[in-house]
Amino acid sequence: QLSEDVERESENPTDEREGKMEVHEDSSSVILPDGELGTTTPSLRFSKTCLKNVFSVILLFIYLLLMAVAVFLVYQTISDFREKLKHPVMSVTYKEVSLYDAPGIAFYPGKARLLSCKHHYYDHIPPLINPGQPGDIECTTQRINYSDPFTNQTMKYALVVQGPRDVKKRELVFLQFHLNETDQDFSAIDYLLFSSFQEFVSSPEKTKFMKDCESSYSSWKFSGGFRTWVKMSLVKTKEEDGSETVEFKQETSVVNYIDQRTQSRSDQLFFVVFEWKDPFIQTVQDIITANPWNMIALLCGIFLALFKAADFAKLSVKWMIKIRRRHLKRSRQATNHIS
Repeated sequence: QLSEDVERESENPTDEREGKMEVHEDSSSVILPDGELGTTTPSLRFSKTCLKNVFSVILLFIYLLLMAVAVFLVYQTISDFREKLKHPVMSVTYKEVSLYDAPGIAFYPGKARLLSCKHHYYDHIPPLINPGQPGDIECTTQRINYSDPFTNQTMKYALVVQGPRDVKKRELVFLQFHLNETDQDFSAIDYLLFSSFQEFVSSPEKTKFMKDCESSYSSWKFSGGFRTWVKMSLVKTKEEDGSETVEFKQETSVVNYIDQRTQSRSDQLFFVVFEWKDPFIQTVQDIITANPWNMIALLCGIFLALFKAADFAKLSVKWMIKIRRRHLKRSRQATNHIS
């Protein structure tokens, strides 16, 4: 409304001047008393106008400060988003299961021979009746020969055994190996864990399957003359391309085996137990915590505040200009009245 009044005044300046001259002539013809001549207080009006102008300038500076803060927030938000894109956060989730997919345990016994293999439950392993003698082999086993994946020259012999499944009953697999003689000061058997024994059985190319497993998984050892207890846990890792890799973590405890056979022998006995540590499958994946929709919403709010502050600043400047024009207009009116 104020801007429309200013436009009307600018369109009809001559009419206003004529009206002003008539008013001035009429007022000059009126003789005011001496006491009423000084009742007009231009200093008071000027002080009010000055205060309004100062207040408008302060508001303008406040709006500019708000705009600077908004611009800084925009820059900081974009910088944080780019930083979070570069550094994703690792997320770990646990899934509880009652039955695992039976893992495959690949042994590389060399000259050692498998004497017995049994499944037990509730961590109960009965004492051995004839240690060092062939016993029952109740495990599902597969034997395979394949070339070394790293050299492709030497042949490797692997004995693949089906691992435990039932984690609720604390199923375990107990194996006994026998090595008649060795030319080394110490004796050990290498073994390798992979995620699914059934995948190995159903694979059309078992040699290629074992090469891939040996290239992907780590291998461990258990020594002769000890009872080695292995507790496994399964870790699944989801890659950025959507693929999933599986690896094992294990806790190993070793107990000395007291050989109570009557005759002194130079052969070595190996005992190893495989069991699941807990019923939780650990899944690891990288998560980008930066949400683009949250950033877009924040930027929209900041830009809205910027435009609103700019609009307020624009109105304040217009109001200051209008107040200045009114002050000049009143001063001209007072000058004409005095003249």
